[in-house]
Amino acid sequence: MQHFDLVGVGIGPFNLSLAALAEPLRENHSLQPLFLEREPVFAWHRGMMLDGATLQVPFLADLVSLTDPTSRFSVLNWLRETDRLYSFYFAENLFLERREYEAYCQWVAAQLPFCRFGATVTRVRRAEAGFEIEYAAPSGPMIVTATNVVLGIGTEPVLPFEVASAPPYAALHSADYLVHRERLRTLDDVTVIGSGQSGAEIVLDLLRTGAPGQRVRWLTRSAAFEPMEYSKLGLEHFTPDYTRFFHGLRPDVRADLLRTQGRLHKAISFETIADLHAELHMRSFDSLYGGTLGLAGDTGATLLPGVSVTGADWRGGDSGAVRLTCLHERQKREFSVLTDAVVLATGYRERTPAFLDPDLALLLGTADLEHRVAPGVYVQNAEQRTHGVGAPDLGLGAYRAAVILNAVTGRTVYDLPRRAAHTAFDPEAAAERDPGIRIEVP
Repeated sequence: MQHFDLVGVGIGPFNLSLAALAEPLRENHSLQPLFLEREPVFAWHRGMMLDGATLQVPFLADLVSLTDPTSRFSVLNWLRETDRLYSFYFAENLFLERREYEAYCQWVAAQLPFCRFGATVTRVRRAEAGFEIEYAAPSGPMIVTATNVVLGIGTEPVLPFEVASAPPYAALHSADYLVHRERLRTLDDVTVIGSGQSGAEIVLDLLRTGAPGQRVRWLTRSAAFEPMEYSKLGLEHFTPDYTRFFHGLRPDVRADLLRTQGRLHKAISFETIADLHAELHMRSFDSLYGGTLGLAGDTGATLLPGVSVTGADWRGGDSGAVRLTCLHERQKREFSVLTDAVVLATGYRERTPAFLDPDLALLLGTADLEHRVAPGVYVQNAEQRTHGVGAPDLGLGAYRAAVILNAVTGRTVYDLPRRAAHTAFDPEAAAERDPGIRIEVP
């Protein structure tokens, strides 16, 4: 039975970052890694790969650069290898398109022979050698052992309610938007629920490409369609400094703090809001001068914040409609909506992997500062409750991967910044450089 120092389960951006940073260690024979992914190729948010949609982080938040800018797996080297570096330079754009980012990740994965796609992990359990991992490969069932396991299986869509008997196009999560986009564009009435970036992009896409006269309705329980907090100091919540500070807080304080930080990671980019407003502005003009949207001044779009959708049911056969039951939170007024289809842009949550033996599954949820949930078991993007809003952020991916590699090897493989933010999130951090601050000893 083949033994590995580290087995990564799932190959999304975070475990791919870990694999890319582990490659030099494999080459010098100081680490033997294996990464397993059930999909046949690297794929990333395929259902939201809209034309022109970009990452919300600059290109330096690639798989390696913020930890090892000299790595051959950097996005700048990918641009050079694909003969697009000068074009990127002249474009003067910090943000890659999502489809570019996926292509870049596929390029990296193709250079890592220890990344195996089409390999579905079916069981992870404790064993004498550390852990035993069973997986189904194209060649048949396989079993390997590992000293360490890193879970990077991603998150799963949140569906706050189901619409029984509705056809797939009539009630779907935003993760599947492109699968049903062509049908949705032909409908008379589409409702989008959720005011994050995905919801905004879907509304904008329907406004731009939907059938003439289509009604697009946008509901959210948030008090407003809010912009992302993207100030330079606000972004320092996505630094190792803030992660360390957040991890040191009591669990109840962390939970309270997370509830107040939606605008750091769940809101809408300024650019998308501007594009939406520009579209609505011109629609209001068109409706006044011979447009097809009905009442004068009607844009064909309804934007309604402060609304909770409490349930839904399907009415009719294949050509029926979805009836949504709604509550306006501030007025406490109930009302209903009849729509041809509803798109739930309601976010994602951490997965509980079915392949983990129960004793290991119980450990998920509390990770130490090195992202370890148990001896030899590490998690990626499953520790927001302990590490803060930066857990799902691509900008911290290379840093977290380096932390895990340093922990797995028991040595400093990658030097990491001691301070990455101008903000001192606690008095002790401030006192290190400010002689005027004195920490009182109780």
